[in-house]
Amino acid sequence: MRDIPVNLGGFKLRITEEPSMKMRERDGQKEPVTVDGVRQFTVSLFAKRPGQKGEEIRVTLPADPGEGFEEGDLVELIDATVSPYSFTNGRGETVSGMAFKAAGLKPLG
Repeated sequence: MRDIPVNLGGFKLRITEEPSMKMRERDGQKEPVTVDGVRQFTVSLFAKRPGQKGEEIRVTLPADPGEGFEEGDLVELIDATVSPYSFTNGRGETVSGMAFKAAGLKPLG
């Protein structure tokens, strides 16, 4: 199952790492991640509901969200989705989790 819509209403989303180009390491070299030739971006957010503990999430964006998004800013995700994943790494360990994506970022207040 991929790209399950997720409702993050009620969560405060605060930027912990500003948006940057998504990179991967291949053969010891870093290179931009692309989908259909389009460079992807990532942003790290701290997601928290009032009165509860929070969690940092990393969100992939299909394009540069533009200027004006800085560490500490509150934002909203546009069309947020989540996709579960699981794979076996090179050491034979099973790695699994949830990958967050969004169509973009919207500044709040």
